[in-house]
Amino acid sequence: MFDRIAPIYDRMNTLMTGGQDARWRRLAADATGLGPGMRALDVACGSGALTRELAARVGPDGSVVGIDASVGMLERARGMRALRAAAVPEYLLGDALALPLPDASVDAATIAFGLRNVGDYGRALAELARVTRPGGRVVVLEIATPRGAMGRVLAGLWFRRVVPLLGRVAGGRGAYRYLPDSVTGYPSPAAVAELMAGAGLIGARWRSLAVGMVTLHVGGRG
Repeated sequence: MFDRIAPIYDRMNTLMTGGQDARWRRLAADATGLGPGMRALDVACGSGALTRELAARVGPDGSVVGIDASVGMLERARGMRALRAAAVPEYLLGDALALPLPDASVDAATIAFGLRNVGDYGRALAELARVTRPGGRVVVLEIATPRGAMGRVLAGLWFRRVVPLLGRVAGGRGAYRYLPDSVTGYPSPAAVAELMAGAGLIGARWRSLAVGMVTLHVGGRG
């Protein structure tokens, strides 16, 4: 499915979020605490939008790896121009439940709009924690179901009605019918924080964005 929508993925993200997706990725990159010369990992990297944000944070002396299970997405990511004064990302085909990196090998690990697509949330978070060094951070950016009544109404209208329509117009009908179902099954922010704690991450906290339709979780590697 993701191979098929790779050509329209970035355009649809911008369209679905009113251009806010770029801001959310910047917030996620800021939350990593990365600096020049550090090492980062972006899981479920897709077309590499967040990966490139991380590459800008670590600079040319740092390193960034993007991992995804979709060959089509990785091809698109590799075709994107690297940012100036940034690391050149390395993109690898891989499984979020069995990351092809050694223990404690990165300073920060991220997953954006990908956790809800894995088969085992706890195991994916444990893998992110495993490859992050002690003192490093794991950042999760994800679509969520708002807690407030008004937010739930807006989210239901947007994800159940508008997004599938946009996907059909753009040529990705099946994939964008899948999106609202994946959001419905995703745990609450508090439950995600508990899963992060269970994976060995300390001080897990979150902030809500877009009236609760998006959450940004951060946990430290103990």
